[in-house]
Amino acid sequence: MSDAESADSNDAESEDDTDTDDALVEVVRAVGHEHVTAEHASTVELTTDDWLTPAGDCIVGVEADRAPRDFSAEFREACQGAAAAITATFAVGEPDADTVDLADPAHVDEIVGRGDPDLTLLDDRSMVGRTSGYTDDERTIFVDGDGAAADLDRDLVDALAAGAPMALRLEVEPAE
Repeated sequence: MSDAESADSNDAESEDDTDTDDALVEVVRAVGHEHVTAEHASTVELTTDDWLTPAGDCIVGVEADRAPRDFSAEFREACQGAAAAITATFAVGEPDADTVDLADPAHVDEIVGRGDPDLTLLDDRSMVGRTSGYTDDERTIFVDGDGAAADLDRDLVDALAAGAPMALRLEVEPAE
């Protein structure tokens, strides 16, 4: 590969993770699984595990490349603001693709929740967004979400059930 091709390749990779240099944005990459049903009415979850049972109806992605413990200290601190808005954007590629381009996903949906002073974001295995105010868990990444797994676009869910790649982009807007 020439230096020019290498530079272009690096530019494409950096464009793919739009705004990840921002301390208040985290991107988690995962893949779907044949058991993704996204039927849970109050939570949505990603896990670093490489397996999923049919009972995991809130889990939409497996093999996550990061967990809350990997998030920057600035991001975790911003999530602890009670009035902070946390936007979770689910970008999903085609089932036969290796990755998903955040700038041009095949499917996209979002859930908006809020932060809480009791969020620790220290789990090293999974992350959960909730429609409730439950915070007594190191996995919780937002509370009072305006949706959960069951509310996600069904075409997006079908792609995940077919094993499509996904990226979860979490952005925190601190209260002013």
